[in-house]
Amino acid sequence: MTRTIQPLGYGRQSIDEDDRAAVLSVLDSNHLTQGIEVDRFEQGLADYVGAKYAVAVSSGTAALHIACLAAGLKNNDLAVTSTLTFVATANAPIYCGAKTSLLDIDPLDLSLSLEGLSIFLEDNPETKAILPIHFAGLAGNMARLRSITKDRIVIEDASHALGGENFDGSKVGSCTHSDMCVFSFHPVKPITTAEGGAVTTNDPKLAHTLAMLRNHGIERDPDLFDNTPPEQRGPWSYEQQQLGFNYRLSDLQAALGVTQLSKLDHFLDRRRKISAHYDEQFSGAEYFQPIQSSAEFRSRSGHHLFVLQIDFEALNKSRKQVMLNLREKGIGTQVHYIPVHKQPYHQGLEDRSISDFHHAEQYYSQALSIPFYPSMTDSDVDRVIGEIRSELA
Repeated sequence: MTRTIQPLGYGRQSIDEDDRAAVLSVLDSNHLTQGIEVDRFEQGLADYVGAKYAVAVSSGTAALHIACLAAGLKNNDLAVTSTLTFVATANAPIYCGAKTSLLDIDPLDLSLSLEGLSIFLEDNPETKAILPIHFAGLAGNMARLRSITKDRIVIEDASHALGGENFDGSKVGSCTHSDMCVFSFHPVKPITTAEGGAVTTNDPKLAHTLAMLRNHGIERDPDLFDNTPPEQRGPWSYEQQQLGFNYRLSDLQAALGVTQLSKLDHFLDRRRKISAHYDEQFSGAEYFQPIQSSAEFRSRSGHHLFVLQIDFEALNKSRKQVMLNLREKGIGTQVHYIPVHKQPYHQGLEDRSISDFHHAEQYYSQALSIPFYPSMTDSDVDRVIGEIRSELA
């Protein structure tokens, strides 16, 4: 009898009975959407990260979009971000009519190169917004980035980094060194709402604008109406004051977010333990090594991904071959990410040389994400270690 190998993906959600109960409770309620659960989730998220406001939306991409709109990005404005990110980050300013320029990464923490950013801003002083990436869960030096950017808008893409910390010990999402911070709640992220995202901020005007943009640009507070005379205002009244979108998060999703958020520290603790075991077992390997593996980086990270840098050339194996071999053994892997400057669409927008992205190119050529999520058992982790050691020996 052939034994079935349980496949292990590079990431997946961790759902328990309390998550299921919370969703079922909303299904049995009167409000599947636009009820109280979104408010509960937003308050819980703001409290957790130490921000004054959180605005929940339908996806991380929607969060990036409305953050850029709230920042005032418009036709022919210029924004800048790292090439090592998912395309959504670079696309968000373009949705607003702005232009996105891409920069290389710091080879140590894989964040936006601050040296490159400083030079870019000197050459492009008209730059309006900077979108730093907290890659794999690790925040870059946000205090230094803020000092470089001065009074420009800073929007953190912390889709990987919920639960992580800045150098000064402040929580990622507290907006201690930024105007807004974006999170994603896709199933492989630190917590999930199935699909979903959020923007945190400490600015009440930005928070109000974000809330309007996620709901068609509609204002419901009569005291803030522009054109409706007082005598014509009633409980039905509303004004569309700008062009917004239906980016609302449902109460079903928010209820799941509430229970997931209550377990975030537990999830993070488990991710740290798995990461420490991987680091120990892979240290000193001849042809591969983990990224961001210093004690200081590990202590601050949100631990979204565990990425190996593999010298495929020295192994005389292609990445494709390694991935397919591991898949046959039930070990799922992925590449995070194809740098944005390699994408045909973005190549058509900005004339840049490959040499401008030396560190991102080097990272990408050797990157492989391996299974890493809280519900992995110790035997799962050891199985991954054994199969990778065998494949990369």
